[in-house]
Amino acid sequence: MVMTWYMIVIPGNPLRQALVGAMGGIYALRLGWHRFRHRVYGKIEDHRYQTLRNRWGTKAPFYFFLYFQGQALAIAIFSIPFLVLIHNPRPNLSLWEFLGIGLWTLAITGETLADGQLERFRREPANQGKTCRAGLWHYSRHPNYFFEGTHWCAYVIMSIGAPDGWLTWIGPLLMIWALLKITGVPFSEAQAVTSRGDEYREYQQTTNAFIPWFPKPPSTPSS
Repeated sequence: MVMTWYMIVIPGNPLRQALVGAMGGIYALRLGWHRFRHRVYGKIEDHRYQTLRNRWGTKAPFYFFLYFQGQALAIAIFSIPFLVLIHNPRPNLSLWEFLGIGLWTLAITGETLADGQLERFRREPANQGKTCRAGLWHYSRHPNYFFEGTHWCAYVIMSIGAPDGWLTWIGPLLMIWALLKITGVPFSEAQAVTSRGDEYREYQQTTNAFIPWFPKPPSTPSS
């Protein structure tokens, strides 16, 4: 809705507006569909919400109200990069915009691939209670988070030379900070250690948390 409003009220290059609108729409639809399929439809309440509900006790309804109001505010803040790109007065697309579109394509493809690899691993009954190390998960403990952050970097590249382009840094800085420090890696890792124990601790020792890279050999205990 925010993206549509921007495109209606802000004058600009129709091709650029259509591209930016499509990029934002595809990103949102992919993420929304993934979460609906794997966290909402036919599922119990997300473990994160269960943890918060138990922690907050009788005050949970009030704190959840504040929490979701904060998410609404976050949506407005994360729409700023799209506003900057749509408002770009340049008559033609620049090389930076094409490079940004290429990085965006790589990031969305990588995130989709990582999500798919994890879901296929989880569907196998023999993998219950085990840690996924297939595909991209061999090189990063959270490749989906890495590509999520990379996706926001694409808008920074596209904004080079545009008025107020520095505002697009809001996207990757806030998102990567949240993934690494707040809602992403810390919560997922704590839950994984609780459910998988030493197997996941060994995975932590050998595999990067965020940036994909070749895993290290497991450390051997000294005699």
